[in-house]
Amino acid sequence: MKQVVKNIIVAAAGLTLAATAAFSVSAQEAKSLDELLQQVQQQRAAAQRIDQERERRFMDDRADKQALLRQAQQDLRGEEQRSQRLQEQYAQNEIDIGNKETELDNMVGTLGEIFGVIRGAASDTIGRISTSIVSAQFPDRHLVLESLAQARELPSIDELEELWLALLTEMTESGKVARYQGEVTLLDGGSEVRDIVRIGAFNLISDGEYLLYNDTTQQVQPLGRQPAGYVLRAARNFESTTDGYAGVFVDPSRGQILSLLTQKATLSERYHQGQTVGYAITVVLILGFIIAIYKLVTLTAVGASIRRQLKNTDAPSDSNPLGRILKVYHENPNTDAENLELKLDEAILRETPRIEAGVNIIKILAAIAPLMGLLGTVVGMIGTFQSITLFGTGDPRIMAGDISMALVTTAMGLIAALPLIVIHSIVASKSKSILHVLDEQAAGIVASHAEKKGA
Repeated sequence: MKQVVKNIIVAAAGLTLAATAAFSVSAQEAKSLDELLQQVQQQRAAAQRIDQERERRFMDDRADKQALLRQAQQDLRGEEQRSQRLQEQYAQNEIDIGNKETELDNMVGTLGEIFGVIRGAASDTIGRISTSIVSAQFPDRHLVLESLAQARELPSIDELEELWLALLTEMTESGKVARYQGEVTLLDGGSEVRDIVRIGAFNLISDGEYLLYNDTTQQVQPLGRQPAGYVLRAARNFESTTDGYAGVFVDPSRGQILSLLTQKATLSERYHQGQTVGYAITVVLILGFIIAIYKLVTLTAVGASIRRQLKNTDAPSDSNPLGRILKVYHENPNTDAENLELKLDEAILRETPRIEAGVNIIKILAAIAPLMGLLGTVVGMIGTFQSITLFGTGDPRIMAGDISMALVTTAMGLIAALPLIVIHSIVASKSKSILHVLDEQAAGIVASHAEKKGA
């Protein structure tokens, strides 16, 4: 309504301006007052007609606006009534939903508890199946059970049968030794299809080696480090057996012990844990072996030459100790027994250093080896206490390196000393046997010479 009034005021102002402009133009063109009066009357009549036409249009527009206003008010009342009906219907629906939920709970009864048990059993079964090596032969068995474990409604008969079949399959296959072809991911990143023997739910064997099933990547791969040779031999024999019975080593932890085996240090790694002291003990052991081998070879050669000389004592040779001693006797045939004995003892004393050379060095090395191992133990313990001082005792692995050095060097010292002691005993006994032969022959020569003189 205010807009209509505003339009009328604007139109009136426009007419007034137009009349004023027309009057000024007519006043300029009129030649007499009568003409001017006539023109003003004509223009007045024209302006009245225009005003009447505008007023009529404004009234028509006002009527239309009133009709639109009444229609909008009527629509508003209809929407308010509709809103009221919807609110009443919403409230009634809430009541109906509550009644239906109560009715559903009453009808479900103990089925809700059964549903909870089924979901729990499905979750446990998924964990057991996904980590079982049986899944290496039968993959994706857990996908059917995941929908059952995550369901928000009562399971169907088919879903319950899937759970039952999954449990029954796992139990059945756990008691079988099966052979199948599967893809094996190699340690170098490649893969190949192999014949795999599955021993129940415990181990996988292929090409005489143990395999592991990675449930995260669903891949079968060889161990990073295989068990001892006798275990692998049993696995190869078991794999090649087609009927009857064969023994095999089984990991009862389903691969966990085999996985820990890959972290076990090898003999080579243990050796290098001895570090500098361990290497020095190795040098001592090698040096002792070299000296011992040299002495064994030389003493064996000397013993052989002495045995040959014993077969021909009348022709002494300078190439062996007994020959040189016999030569002393042949050079002094007229000497009395006492002087001859002294000369023979002197000859034996000259031969003794050559025969016993290096024997005492082996003995010294055998005594040094355990002392060096003790030195490594002390050094390792010093490093252990230093690690405790710097890092505390929160992580035992920080101290493991120094403790390993302490223990390994002690073992290496004892391992080096034991064979050196044995070898020293062998070499010493061999040298003593040669000296015993020389003493025996010298005593025999003196006795024989004394008999000749007495006669």
